[in-house]
Amino acid sequence: MKKDQSLTRRRVLIAGAAALAAAGGAGALALDGGEETAIAPGPAPVAGPQARATLKTSTYRLQPLTGYGGPPRAAPAPTVVRHEPFLRLPGHGRTMVLTFDDGPDPRYTPRILDTLAEYEVRAMFFVCGEMAVDNQDLLARMADDGHLVGNHTWTHPLLTRLRRSRIRSEMERTSDVIEKAYGERPQWFRAPYGAWNRAAFQLGAEMGMEPLAWTVDSLDWTRPGTRTIVRRVEHGAAPGVVVLSHDAGGNRSQTVRALHKWLPHLLDSGYHITVPRRRPA
Repeated sequence: MKKDQSLTRRRVLIAGAAALAAAGGAGALALDGGEETAIAPGPAPVAGPQARATLKTSTYRLQPLTGYGGPPRAAPAPTVVRHEPFLRLPGHGRTMVLTFDDGPDPRYTPRILDTLAEYEVRAMFFVCGEMAVDNQDLLARMADDGHLVGNHTWTHPLLTRLRRSRIRSEMERTSDVIEKAYGERPQWFRAPYGAWNRAAFQLGAEMGMEPLAWTVDSLDWTRPGTRTIVRRVEHGAAPGVVVLSHDAGGNRSQTVRALHKWLPHLLDSGYHITVPRRRPA
């Protein structure tokens, strides 16, 4: 897939974000005890307080929570049809989630995986089917490393302009590839450009997936420079945030370099980087 970002994507992204904001606040992701926990509606912050470097480095980076033994293999409980995507975690201290969209890309995804492995951190990868089908080895590595893989549709279209049947095809084909390469069907999905509609929520629920958006956007796809990406993530760091970056869709060398700078800083500041967990069946 070649989706190097352009003014068109910028306009679509802004439109998608506006539509999301108009829909109201979102729920909270769940980690503790495997239960989803709702929070009151409200505007989602795009930035938080500066990470402080006074706390000890986490010694349990690889564990989302007690008893975690890798990606769950059991089928999830029936999924509730939501009207808003999850944006952040509930109050579990200095806990954050890192997410990467649009891949996997053989040029950049392996380098991101190497950095995550170096610092013993798990993350989420929302993959596009047309990228995943030619890079199934990378999905297998994500499974081996304990990362979560989510559905980001097949061709990264604007879902609000598609018929229901086309949305279903985009999501089902991608879930099929993920299951083949990763070992299980995805339990999370993300709408391209952050543009959600009722059909996407309903179809995602029918396929056993929860919708996940983000709280902190690094805007790395604009290629603003490594230092700018680092500053945006570090300034946006706060308990419960979900960080959005990209491992494909264009030249992501700045993203790779930035991750290697801001990730150890946040860990040394006492942040626990983790992945969400679904309620067991």
